[in-house]
Amino acid sequence: MTMFSYITLLATLTIFISTCTVRSCPPSDRAALLAFKAALHEPYLGIFNSWAGTDCCHNWYGVSCDMETKRVADINLRGESEDPIFQKAGRSGYMTGSISPSICKLKRLSSLTIADWKGISGPIPACITSLPFLRILDLIGNRLSGQIPEDIGRLHRLTVLNIADNLVTSRIPRSLTNLSSLMHLDLRNNRIWGSLPRDFGRLRMLSRALLSRNYIGGTIPDSISKIYRLADLDLSLNRLSGEIPASLGKMAVLATLNLDANNLSGKIPYSLFNSAIGNLNLSKNSFHGYLPDVFGPGSYFMVLDLSYNNFWGPIPKSLSQASFIGHLDLSHNRLCGRIPAGPPFDHLEASSFAYNACLCGKPLGACR
Repeated sequence: MTMFSYITLLATLTIFISTCTVRSCPPSDRAALLAFKAALHEPYLGIFNSWAGTDCCHNWYGVSCDMETKRVADINLRGESEDPIFQKAGRSGYMTGSISPSICKLKRLSSLTIADWKGISGPIPACITSLPFLRILDLIGNRLSGQIPEDIGRLHRLTVLNIADNLVTSRIPRSLTNLSSLMHLDLRNNRIWGSLPRDFGRLRMLSRALLSRNYIGGTIPDSISKIYRLADLDLSLNRLSGEIPASLGKMAVLATLNLDANNLSGKIPYSLFNSAIGNLNLSKNSFHGYLPDVFGPGSYFMVLDLSYNNFWGPIPKSLSQASFIGHLDLSHNRLCGRIPAGPPFDHLEASSFAYNACLCGKPLGACR
């Protein structure tokens, strides 16, 4: 072999080795994934069987890499899925174990979804807040406990934070309101306590805030009305008290407001009845007084539930002027008098008016 041929062969091998190295994930990312896998036990589907070989960027179930850096960018492991692996097994997923802090060594991680495995327990690793590129953190439907990391607000790129349906016992960290990119917040069905941050309105990009079924107390921050993109606010089944800020009824795109099953009191702001809100549930609180006679063409409700409160007096006649009311529930109050005729009352059932002081007329019994 001539010297020229030898140099050419050496150069070709160097390029080949370099190409293979670039196309494969770094050994450090592979080691972090294997440590993450070692802390989990998935006995039925075998989703981790594909986590073999040196290249974690290709054909490792639920793992995706950045095309340019070849670093692990996404982990997407869902226990409820239409993936063929679930259809073949004929069952949903079940996994036990914990989320290893080794996940924090994946410094280019953009999306972490470990959802609906029902048995994964232990804390959310505090080091998760050291991942500067993280956009999605979805841990719904497990048995995670402990706290929301105190410095969660460091994740300035985070757009989705979903830890619903777990056993998290924590205050809402003050730093949460530093998540300037957050669009979807779901903390439902945990054991979160304390009050909502007074500066909750700093989450200007938020479109959904779902915090029902917790132990959140205190009052509703007026600053929420500054979140001009907010379309869905669910604070039901908590321990909130005080009055509803009237400013909530002036929000341009707020379509769903669920405040049922709290300790809210006082009078309902008139602004809520002529607003963008189409699903309004204020049932099971301590509101009192006359129902405001302020409904009109700007009132459009798929659902209007005011049941289980302490309203008295007649049903407002202006309800018949609303553009649309699909479901109306005024039961379990102290209302009295004749139920107005015509829409929307002509399509409602007796259960919508039951257990009041002295309501009468169709669909209840005739007035005397």
